[in-house]
Amino acid sequence: MTVQELELKTDGYVPSARRLARERFKRGRMRRATAIAAISTLVTAAVLYVVIVNSPGWERTRETFFDPDFARKALPEVMKGLWLNLRLLAVCGVCVLVLGMMLAVARTLRGPAFFPIRALATAYTDFFRGLPLIINLLIVVFGVPALRLTGVTTDPVLLGGAALTLTYSAYVAEVFRAGIESVHPSQRAAARSLGLSNRKTLRYVVLPQAVRRVVPPLLNDLVSLQKDTGLVSIAGAVDAVYAAQIIASRDFNYTPYIVAGLVFVALTIPMTRFTDWVTARMDRQRAQGGTV
Repeated sequence: MTVQELELKTDGYVPSARRLARERFKRGRMRRATAIAAISTLVTAAVLYVVIVNSPGWERTRETFFDPDFARKALPEVMKGLWLNLRLLAVCGVCVLVLGMMLAVARTLRGPAFFPIRALATAYTDFFRGLPLIINLLIVVFGVPALRLTGVTTDPVLLGGAALTLTYSAYVAEVFRAGIESVHPSQRAAARSLGLSNRKTLRYVVLPQAVRRVVPPLLNDLVSLQKDTGLVSIAGAVDAVYAAQIIASRDFNYTPYIVAGLVFVALTIPMTRFTDWVTARMDRQRAQGGTV
């Protein structure tokens, strides 16, 4: 007997035979669906394994990309370089959120007096959303030192972080702007009728609702930023990717790249599942009227 049936009987209600049969049918159908999914997954994995292992170049590929000895040798160096990626993620993530929010607010300012600010914010987001990240990195990392400006750093880590911030703040600004514009105008009108100024209306009424609504897409951008921190390796910064490149170029074996890729995947999957959980939780709350 299921827990649901016990609870029903505890409350004094005895389910009918038809309902019990319906519940048994649902459980049976779920078990069949789970079994079919498991069998189809195993069959697919077996077919892929047979095709890959029996391919003509598998032995050479296994030695070049999947050598356990090189993997053990590369893992400590890759993990040491990963610390740089994590620091970039933390610092750039905060900078991106702050700059993105400022740009979103600037784009939503009302009145003709704020037109220059809106135009500059729009030009910024359009430019950096259209510019490929790798080109932005190359321009910032190699172009800024070429200017020989006094007091401007030439550290590839700082310049790479600046390029990441410039690009991702444009994407995050559009996410924040979408959240701000999704707040119904009646919310502003109600706040203004209570005597709040435009600044206080934006701060206490609009932004809290907007931020809650855009948490899932913001987390998705954070996942993308975590992966793209590996692009700072093109500037010579010794992160996880560049550490793998050093070992691969020294020993002419590409297993370290696989190790670095798996490390990034191991970081990304929990963040992705957390994003899915937050999204599902907010959807449930919204359906129940838990959030505005």
